[in-house]
Amino acid sequence: MNSEAHQKVQAEHLARNAFLYVRQSTLRQVRENIESSQRQYGLRDRALALGWPIQQIVVIDCDQGQSGSSAVEREGFQRLVTEVSMNRAGIVMGLEVSRLARNSSDWHRLLKICGLTRTLLLDEDGLYDPSHFNDRLLLGLKGTMSEVELHLIRARLRGGLLQKARRGELGGRLPTGLVYGPSDRAELDPDRQVQESFRHLFKTFRRTGSALAVVKAFRQEGLKFPHRVWGGSRDGELVWADLSYYRVTWALACPRYAGAYGFGRTRSVKLPNGLVKRTKKKVPPEEWYAFIPNAHAGYINWEEYQRIRRSHSRTRLSIDLSGSALLPGKVQPCSRGWLSVEGVADECRFNITNGADICTPTTSAAPPPRAMARSSASGFPGVILTGLSANCCWKRSIP
Repeated sequence: MNSEAHQKVQAEHLARNAFLYVRQSTLRQVRENIESSQRQYGLRDRALALGWPIQQIVVIDCDQGQSGSSAVEREGFQRLVTEVSMNRAGIVMGLEVSRLARNSSDWHRLLKICGLTRTLLLDEDGLYDPSHFNDRLLLGLKGTMSEVELHLIRARLRGGLLQKARRGELGGRLPTGLVYGPSDRAELDPDRQVQESFRHLFKTFRRTGSALAVVKAFRQEGLKFPHRVWGGSRDGELVWADLSYYRVTWALACPRYAGAYGFGRTRSVKLPNGLVKRTKKKVPPEEWYAFIPNAHAGYINWEEYQRIRRSHSRTRLSIDLSGSALLPGKVQPCSRGWLSVEGVADECRFNITNGADICTPTTSAAPPPRAMARSSASGFPGVILTGLSANCCWKRSIP
């Protein structure tokens, strides 16, 4: 250790603890990059050489396997910042800036606190005092370069992924009813029973125009529907079960069944806390990152898929299994409680979406205020959401 480094270490620093922060981004790196771990833990010798006794060297390594792009889920980094802000740290050590943070805001916040509390920073290249302008400038540049490096790594990986997707060659799990052929091209499942099940689903929806009517038709005909298990000991196994409302709506919304290849149907947004969340809202095909119609065989054509999506979007809020008329502007009573979109009991909701009728009629003078409030706050001006008691159905009606 050179004399300049020793000059930066004062008695006030040695009176406080030395904190060594150890992190690798993934568990695979932790398992395979043994040399990196040894180099990081080896910084304890640097602290000993600067004058810290072994009992004052605190190792924080609970963030192993966590990315440095955000401090939100890194308890070790948050603890480190707390120790520095409480003036209990004389020096903070990390193999390089990217081990501590790959986010400029997190890095500069730590620099500012270290400067205020006169806490030293040490990496593999040298020792720095953030209270000195030149050291703070150099550390700031290192932090910016670390964030840029992360951006470039992600850009290269994503660029290759998008290029492959635009050619329609980016693989992935195919939905039930489709399989990869010998040339790695998607094709219809060779099982004729599976094919007929999907064709019957689309044919029934074409006739009824209702996803719930499809569920009820399969139930009345005693038909099962195929589903392929993913993960676990039964991975890839084809099972047959009762058709559910969710599975019908999912099949109607899946462009793969129309022979289209698509990538980027949803979007990811970065939340204020730094976490990345994938939105559930689907974007139109013209906004997908990659879209290739007629890329492979399907159960319907693209024009019919578009008609189904338009029809289903208009009728998905109007659910009526029985076909009976509703009293306009009234919240219907039910033996299991008052029904509204927000207020359907779990058991009722399950049976509705699986085509069963479980409720029995009941009478009441007037709906409770809570049910009316839920209906009024539904977001549809002039529309009251109502439930049909006799067959446990619910729909919206205009008074």
